[in-house]
Amino acid sequence: MSKLSISEAAKIKGVSASTLRRWELEGKLIPERTASGHRRYDLAQLLGIKSELSYTIGYCRVSSYDQKDDLARQRQVLELFCAQNGWQYQIIEDLGSGLNYSKKGLKRLIRLIVDSQVERLVLTHKDRLLRFGSELIFSLSEHFGTEVLIINRTEDVSFEEDLASDVLEIITVFSARLSGSRSHKNKKIVEELKNVAAKF
Repeated sequence: MSKLSISEAAKIKGVSASTLRRWELEGKLIPERTASGHRRYDLAQLLGIKSELSYTIGYCRVSSYDQKDDLARQRQVLELFCAQNGWQYQIIEDLGSGLNYSKKGLKRLIRLIVDSQVERLVLTHKDRLLRFGSELIFSLSEHFGTEVLIINRTEDVSFEEDLASDVLEIITVFSARLSGSRSHKNKKIVEELKNVAAKF
């Protein structure tokens, strides 16, 4: 890709041209110079620079309103962990299935990461981010220089237990979509599926 002019670089980074010049003086960003002395910026180097607004994000999520107490516990753990480490932080909360990629908080988190405004992302558990697809967000974080910290890395969960959790999550989403019809037959099917999953 061709090098960026100072105006193009400022627009991509969402900062002023004077901020780019200041970063150059501070040694954070070293542009190339053309024969006529104009600055030219490398996109990869530019995206790797954290803005002054860079901070720690604690992300917590529950699937439904009846899990509000769990949401409060997650928030408390994240706040304590971040405060103990002396980080400037912000907590993003989400209410919705781990299979839902359109949650408001998740979309905001992704925007902040790609804008290089997140120094680190802290989670209580990996599946609080997404039930499937967390690795995609982790790869995005790595690309934009965001560190990911998971407080509770449980290594002792068996494959069967993990699979059962995934199946129950899918059944929960499935039952929520069927509940609109209020069909007794649909409710019976959902209960049977939950019983099968519980045997794992």
